[in-house]
Amino acid sequence: MKTKTDQILEENQGLRTKCLVYTRVMGYHRPVESFNIGKKGEHKQRTYFKEGGC
Repeated sequence: MKTKTDQILEENQGLRTKCLVYTRVMGYHRPVESFNIGKKGEHKQRTYFKEGGC
């Protein structure tokens, strides 16, 4: 059974565009898609944090 979200995504498939994700590596930004398999796995395991205010 398809959900409403699945139906909307299917109907608008032709309108979608590719989204590049960049991350900072050794002082400069690189797209994650250009990483090798090991680096992609490492990127998925990263822990993100939100810095609190003073």
